[in-house]
Amino acid sequence: MIRIIVKNEMFAYDMFHIIKAFYPGENIEQIVNKSCPQMIKIEMEDKFLIIEEELIGLIDRKLKKRYVNIKVYKWLKDVTGKELAWGIMTGVRPTKPMMHLMESGMSDEEVMNWMQENYQVTGAKARLGIEVAKREKSLLDQLDYKDGYSLYIGIPFCPTTCSYCSFTSYPIAAWKTRVDEYLDAVCRELTFIANASKEKKLNTIYIGGGTPTTLEPEQLDRLLTHLETHFSYQDLKEITVEAGRPDSITREKLEVLKKHNIGRISINPQTMQQKTLDIIGRRHTVEDIERVFKMAREIGFDNINMDLIAGLPEETVEDMRDTLEKIKVMAPDSLTVHALAMKRASRLTQEQKGKPREAGEEAQIAQTLSAMIELAAKGAKDMELVPYYLYRQKNIAGNFENVGYAKVDKAGIYNILIMEEKQSIIGVGAGSSTKIVVPDEKAEIDSRTGNLKKIVRSENVKDVEQYISRIDEMIERKGELLWP
Repeated sequence: MIRIIVKNEMFAYDMFHIIKAFYPGENIEQIVNKSCPQMIKIEMEDKFLIIEEELIGLIDRKLKKRYVNIKVYKWLKDVTGKELAWGIMTGVRPTKPMMHLMESGMSDEEVMNWMQENYQVTGAKARLGIEVAKREKSLLDQLDYKDGYSLYIGIPFCPTTCSYCSFTSYPIAAWKTRVDEYLDAVCRELTFIANASKEKKLNTIYIGGGTPTTLEPEQLDRLLTHLETHFSYQDLKEITVEAGRPDSITREKLEVLKKHNIGRISINPQTMQQKTLDIIGRRHTVEDIERVFKMAREIGFDNINMDLIAGLPEETVEDMRDTLEKIKVMAPDSLTVHALAMKRASRLTQEQKGKPREAGEEAQIAQTLSAMIELAAKGAKDMELVPYYLYRQKNIAGNFENVGYAKVDKAGIYNILIMEEKQSIIGVGAGSSTKIVVPDEKAEIDSRTGNLKKIVRSENVKDVEQYISRIDEMIERKGELLWP
């Protein structure tokens, strides 16, 4: 048991996640005690760290938190003898501060030194972040932040639910008779957005899920036709459809996507090891992945992404090596490599909950994952794919990251937009999220932080039944949000 006692709750969140990264299997108790004589106290068996009221001298909230985080990080580093790849960074967008520093005029070396000093990031990760930030910036410079926007359309159905997944998804077999009702609601929401956004420029569309290709060919055709009918594609730079699961893809569905000029699709194996596919609940074979990928090439798709997950149950470094060799033969145009994140709601997390870890097991897992990620980076380079975006998740194994690699002209613009929050993204469908970027002159002051509130959010309900029955409410929420 590790106990954190804080006088001010603003320190609790980051501290919890930093300690959890060093001790992923430990129970951590957080106590907020405003009468505590110390600002912060961490108790861990026979070791403890105390941080006194000297923090009061720091006025800025961010500086206070960073001061504490660095102090805690350096103490844990000394206690454990290990370091974290991303240091004290607990957020999902590690390239964001790097891009800001670059935009302020800092050189690469200055950015690297700043990240190492202020976030304790390792040199290797700082270099990766700088490389990614440069590519992100070159792509984002093509977009109109002021008048441009993007669309996300969620199709929350899957053939089955993978054991590691916590996204909102429903088994398609149980919802077959209701999918058309769901599309009715989606199309109503899209029509409203199209009318409200006539003066704006649509830059990217991302159809995700779930698994969009669980829709029947005529349903896919209906959705894509509705988009073409109601939205101007004059400023459109990219449409992505997550074809995703090979067991949801047919030639007829791919031909529908091609007919509607879908430029970018994802076919996501996650692994090319049959034993792992069986463990995580995927009802398809390695051969199915290869067959579907070949079919997509034959139909004419020249921008295909594939997703892999490092750290899946029982996988070894050699398994990852074999997977990468099989992927290399197929030669995708982009490859996204995820470090497994143990999501609280996933079946995998629930199955492993309470299972005792043997001594040194966590360190071995982190070492294996690090080797897998290094192999993936080398494999991507061998395929002439370069890193163009990265992000992190809570409870990500080994405190690592997810990296998107792509051929120079095949990077996914939407993937960068969702991370950098520089352009408004309107979410459609059950469980989708809308993020509107507010101009500085119209932004309100956030009472909690004292900073300008530049992003306003709205969430659609996750439950499909509720989304269908409450679609008017979802549309009304959009009406209050668009456009400030």
